[in-house]
Amino acid sequence: MTVHEHPHRSSGFRPLSSRGDRTTPASGDTASALADTHTARARAFASLRLLTGFVFLWAFLDKAFGLGYATPSGSGWVDGGSPTGGFLSGVAVGPMESTFHDWAGAAWADWMFMLGLLGVGIAVMAGVALRPAALAGTAMMALMWIAEWPPAQHLSDGTPSMSTNPFVDYHVIYAVALIALAVAGAGATWGLGRVWARLPVVRDHAWLR
Repeated sequence: MTVHEHPHRSSGFRPLSSRGDRTTPASGDTASALADTHTARARAFASLRLLTGFVFLWAFLDKAFGLGYATPSGSGWVDGGSPTGGFLSGVAVGPMESTFHDWAGAAWADWMFMLGLLGVGIAVMAGVALRPAALAGTAMMALMWIAEWPPAQHLSDGTPSMSTNPFVDYHVIYAVALIALAVAGAGATWGLGRVWARLPVVRDHAWLR
């Protein structure tokens, strides 16, 4: 009896051990794959956040100091130039054409525009206040989209508008990127999002995240 029981006992335990050996690595591999995917996604959003934030921050720096790109040297805000004067006075199409002409060069318009660029740029690059930044940035992009009015095939004087797409241009892309970053909570990776979220005022007011 003893001789016959040992093989039976052995054959009962070995398959269980074998199944366990196969299951554990599989679960570990799945968890590792999920972790790698999460990390890759977080880094992708972080990269998008840094690049998008730099677009706004660079626009502020160029218009403020006249770095010689979109704003000629000596024509910066610090030199007495108007960040909104040239762009808004040049609006030549759209339902708000005359309104933008009235706003062009106004001190309040310059301040709001520049503070918006600076605030959105710093917040997005730092990974903090992404929801307010997305709201402010989307409002700015919407106004600039209206100023350029891509749906028009011709300007007010009848010349071709040279619009490349009647609906989606870079203003729309930037706005969608800002909203996506805010929804994804993209400030935690390569940013100060976690520190910001732990502040008492932010914990009490989720819209500040």
